[in-house]
Amino acid sequence: MSTAICPGSFDPITVGHLSIIRRAASIFDNVVVCIMFNSTKISPMFTIEEKLDMACKAVADIPNVTVDTFSGLLVEYAKRYDKPVIVKGLRAASDFEYEFQMNLINKRLNPDIDTMFLPASEKYTFLSSSVVRELAHYGANLKGLVPDELIPFIEEKAKQWR
Repeated sequence: MSTAICPGSFDPITVGHLSIIRRAASIFDNVVVCIMFNSTKISPMFTIEEKLDMACKAVADIPNVTVDTFSGLLVEYAKRYDKPVIVKGLRAASDFEYEFQMNLINKRLNPDIDTMFLPASEKYTFLSSSVVRELAHYGANLKGLVPDELIPFIEEKAKQWR
């Protein structure tokens, strides 16, 4: 049984993330969306618990997808699965440079780990969690950027975050 791990901070999960997750779910038997603690992101908008809740709601209609959290190295998390593949979405060449470097580091730490890069759909190449946070901060319309059912929660959280 093949397993993919889609790691990220998902602060918040976007329709771009969901596009990659759905594509991974069509390739692999099981997909684990792993919400990771990112030590380089000093001030996340959402708690791990809130991210977990939003991600679970966002993927509820995809039967072979589960959501988990982890606060260590991704290669350590991956040891829970038999020969998992890390799936990363790429929006631009700059994403590739960073993710390729991470792939090399992961390979050094665990030579059995493979990474699959999926290019983002052209309609999502502009979209990132940081763009969503910025738009939410200013009260912009989030329709089409995040799952509809999450918009009220994100808008309310943005009011508190300002």
